[in-house]
Amino acid sequence: MRIRVSSGRVTIVCAFLVASGIVGATDPYPLDYFAHRDVIGNVSVSPDGKSLLLLAIPEEAGNPSLEIYDASNLNETPFRVNAEPMEITDARWAGNKDIVINLRQQIGGKTGDIVQGVYETRIARFDVNSKEMSTFEAINPLVENLLPHKEGKIILSLQPGPLSDDESGLAEAFRPRAYYEFDLNKRTRTLLIKGELDLGNIDFDAYGNPWLARGFDSGEREFVWYRRSKDGGEWNEFKRQHEDSYQSFDVQGADPADPDGVLVIAENGNDKKGLWAFNTSKSEYGELIYRRNDVDVTGVRFHSNPWTEQGTIVGVSYFSDRMHYEYFDEVEGATYAKVADLIPNAYRVLVTSRSRDGESLTIYNEGPTDPGTYYLIKDAVLKKVGSKKPLLSPELLAIVEYITYRARDGKTIPAFVTRPRGPPPYPLVVMPHVEPFVQETVIYDESAQLLANNGYLVLQPQYRGSKGLGAEFYLSAIEGGGQGGYKMQDDKDDGALHLVELGLADRDRMAMYGWSYAGYAALIAASRTPQIYQCVIAGAAISDAQLQVNYYKNQSRGHIRNQHLAMWNDSVSPIEEVENVNVPVMLVYGSADQRVPSAHARKYMQLLEKYGKEHKYVELEGAGHSYGTLNFDHRSQLYSSIINYLGNDCGPGGL
Repeated sequence: MRIRVSSGRVTIVCAFLVASGIVGATDPYPLDYFAHRDVIGNVSVSPDGKSLLLLAIPEEAGNPSLEIYDASNLNETPFRVNAEPMEITDARWAGNKDIVINLRQQIGGKTGDIVQGVYETRIARFDVNSKEMSTFEAINPLVENLLPHKEGKIILSLQPGPLSDDESGLAEAFRPRAYYEFDLNKRTRTLLIKGELDLGNIDFDAYGNPWLARGFDSGEREFVWYRRSKDGGEWNEFKRQHEDSYQSFDVQGADPADPDGVLVIAENGNDKKGLWAFNTSKSEYGELIYRRNDVDVTGVRFHSNPWTEQGTIVGVSYFSDRMHYEYFDEVEGATYAKVADLIPNAYRVLVTSRSRDGESLTIYNEGPTDPGTYYLIKDAVLKKVGSKKPLLSPELLAIVEYITYRARDGKTIPAFVTRPRGPPPYPLVVMPHVEPFVQETVIYDESAQLLANNGYLVLQPQYRGSKGLGAEFYLSAIEGGGQGGYKMQDDKDDGALHLVELGLADRDRMAMYGWSYAGYAALIAASRTPQIYQCVIAGAAISDAQLQVNYYKNQSRGHIRNQHLAMWNDSVSPIEEVENVNVPVMLVYGSADQRVPSAHARKYMQLLEKYGKEHKYVELEGAGHSYGTLNFDHRSQLYSSIINYLGNDCGPGGL
């Protein structure tokens, strides 16, 4: 397909984004530029290629609106609809005239430290022809399959009743659900299959046939996988794994080379995860499709046209210095290479939708200098639809560099460095990731870009315990005792000192900022000796390790529970180190945080006051634990507090 580039684009009027002044080449952006919510999202083209939908925020205080355009003329005024008082969180084409919409509304309130406010979700259908929206009565459903070969039908699932004791703490993929085929026109549902604990979570193919299931054997404490042929019949068990096992077994889809096979991401006894063929009839691994020596395979890439090739795996992905893809399908690989050549600042490129005939596509790009931009290819012309953050120019955002360094015990630690403009040395902010056991994929990081835009060098160390770097690296954080506050903390400090040695960071102008586990790490940093930081900022910080032990005892099970208990039981608890705090501390908590409630803040501050330690407290009213709960006001307050604190109150004279 030969494509030419056009300057045409969607015009989205957003009154709250009208700039009050012009930002110069050396001036930092106003903090609100980063705090604004994404202007657009969910851009996709209809199966017939005639219409384009997106979610847009017309004003900062408002909820997203659904906008529908003529895909051949994006300059025409779109049809707009919202779902007040509910909020639209997602919208997808389910046919040429049907759009399936996810809605949510916050309910409940707060009693003491217990946050009762949760979101209730619904599903709605919007008819493009009649311009009417209708909601289904089901509460908290999931859209399981858009059934590309059954016009006007989709599959939804519900979780009937409260969780049993056996189900408590199970991963969502193993909790039983009931599955229904919904008729979008008649608004009726037909029960397809009702899951049970031992066979509870079910996948369907593009024609609505159940073919893969997962369950949990509570007596043996084992996860169980099942396969069923397309012709129906009995479910055949093909894999069991004890819940305490750290080994991965993630089925990605059917194996096109084996009618009885699936493709799975697993270690299979190795240090690094790879993509394997697995024969479900023989219950054994087959060919190793792809594995690396440096990092894990993190996922697969599916065919860009789900209307004709739903579930078809065309490549694998892995993250090292950036996200990489290896394609098995030459046509798909060539398509992505061609698209990437056309996109400015191409970094992580994704085809988000494609018409049934394959000729119309929507594309999303995201990278260190692109907060997220959508494009449309229609009639062999590439047009820019819009940017998530239109006030942020790529030319003024910072490049992210991948480095490695040696920890004091010799272990190699990868890290990402976001470098500000101007000559070094820079003031440094060490910013760990928010969970101890995750794989952090630094692509566009709002906090890092905000800090770099204000002159700070940012280090994001992938300390031991981080996933994606193999089993040994991950398990080194918990084997022989939890390393929180010990080697995991050394890894962060050693990264900061490495940047000092390189001449990039100023030894006398360093701080640590983090959220959740990283907030815990900041509190640990505040009491370390010898001290290398001038201050710390701890957001949603775990101050009492015993409270986390109690949380994971009650909220999780199996290996997930064991890994956290192994760490929190043996790691340093900040609440026991307050007397040793030797730098200023700023605490930031959301008043509606269920994961790390305000008891963590109160207990810690009482001791700060008792020992006369310099500190500041910032509360984000109504904010929960995750970033997704922070609205514009929360982020504006958070960002201004961070920049003001670093500049004025971080050590003598600020950074």
